[in-house]
Amino acid sequence: MSLIRPAVRDHLLRWQEVWLAAAIAAIGLWLIWLGGLILIPAGLLLMAFAAGWGLIGWRRLAFARPIGAPGLVEWDEGQLSYFRPGSGAALGGVISLRDLAEIRLLSLTGQLHWRLKTLDGQALLIPLAAAGAEQLFDAFATLPGIDMARLSAALQQPRNGAGPVVQVLWQRPARAVLT
Repeated sequence: MSLIRPAVRDHLLRWQEVWLAAAIAAIGLWLIWLGGLILIPAGLLLMAFAAGWGLIGWRRLAFARPIGAPGLVEWDEGQLSYFRPGSGAALGGVISLRDLAEIRLLSLTGQLHWRLKTLDGQALLIPLAAAGAEQLFDAFATLPGIDMARLSAALQQPRNGAGPVVQVLWQRPARAVLT
């Protein structure tokens, strides 16, 4: 029997990075309050670390959604995989991050999807609500010239259902094409 309500537990788990960063910031403030030549700089360093970690955790929240779409996303050794039940090549695939040329956010049948396009023109659609889709934050963060704040902001925009959403969020810079 759990002493924590399921809704509270889910909230704490979803926001755990932000809460831990806030706790570290509080420890930094405490060290600053104690004062001294060593504790004040240590407290400032802890607060700077907590601010950076909290910001990343905040942005990562947009990627963490309840599972509401079929399929599974995996990120392993520079490769993104998405497979869903059924048959046919259109139901998933594998893309190397080295071959990724473009990331779009689009709406299909009322669900948001990532559209990942490779340098040779192949595309992979991944629903935002697929299991494991939160891993895409860390995968996308490795791409050259990507603005993770822009991706997080695009995911947090309210959708009014007044038509399809198609938004280019990242394109590989010409100088960053890997051979």
